[in-house]
Amino acid sequence: MALRDAGEPQSPQGQPDPRPDEVAAPQVLDRTEYRPLLGIGLKVASTLIFSIMVVALKIAAERVPIGQVVFARNFFGILPVLMMLLWQRQLTTAVRTHQPLGHIGRATVGISAMICSFTSLKYLPLPDATAIGFASPLFVVVLAFLFLGEAVRIYRWSAVALGFVGILIILSPHMGGLTITGATWFGAAAAALGALFSAMAMIFVRKLCETERTSTIVLWFSACASVMALATIPLGWLDPSFAWVLPDWETAALLIFVGLSGGVGQIVMTEAYRYADASTIAPFDYANMIWAVVLGWMFFAEVPVWQVIVGSLIVTAAGLFVMFRERQLGRDDTKAREASGPLRP
Repeated sequence: MALRDAGEPQSPQGQPDPRPDEVAAPQVLDRTEYRPLLGIGLKVASTLIFSIMVVALKIAAERVPIGQVVFARNFFGILPVLMMLLWQRQLTTAVRTHQPLGHIGRATVGISAMICSFTSLKYLPLPDATAIGFASPLFVVVLAFLFLGEAVRIYRWSAVALGFVGILIILSPHMGGLTITGATWFGAAAAALGALFSAMAMIFVRKLCETERTSTIVLWFSACASVMALATIPLGWLDPSFAWVLPDWETAALLIFVGLSGGVGQIVMTEAYRYADASTIAPFDYANMIWAVVLGWMFFAEVPVWQVIVGSLIVTAAGLFVMFRERQLGRDDTKAREASGPLRP
């Protein structure tokens, strides 16, 4: 089994490109192993963990302001990641970075995605918010074309157009003809913005992956997002609805659970990519929709309307086609997917 750092860029000869400040850095074993069924199983398990986390998050968002939920998600979520890095003896190398401004930019759009997505969970049924969030891979195609100069041919443009038709179908129950109706429309708009910010975060991650380790990207995001979430405290002085509160024991337990389960889900998802290619297991992201329907019915008595079901099928088909085309073109964004994860939660 070859010795190399899984986060290092490779030269054409397959050897890590040397960095002046890391020539003497210790090498670690490449523990990747091709076991696709195990990889798929871990991926599906991670979607279930994240979905359970979202249920707790949706309940907590009714009791405390969104900024406080975002802080809990990142602050307590960093603890399992730190434990994993300590166990793997990678904490020191994970802290070191070549792109601090890139991490700050990624954290800015990432926390914006969280705020929008968490807000949508407060105002929308769980299946609706989840389905709209699936627009993120479609936004990635557009943003990669605009900002990364990636070639996008007619097949993927057609898939993106079809996917956005599906999003409009999902949004239709929250639109009253030409008028805006109630808080659900606000939640739907927040979900769409969350998907857009998530796609922007993926663009940042793709650039960071050129020089940064996966562990570095995950650690810096959690730390930066925790600090940025604290910046929402002064908003309570302007509007009492944003004011942080001292939670009761039950709510505090929910907030801690949201963070810890998010961190564990990140680890399980990352482990999935050790055993299978991203192009193999990425389509199983859509298992989130199954869990959203089941858990939404179990905990909130939510039953998706036919527009959400039809629109979700269209968006899922479009997303799967985009993944299929990327696999045909030989693109495997394993590191990007490991580092970004489902930014929605």
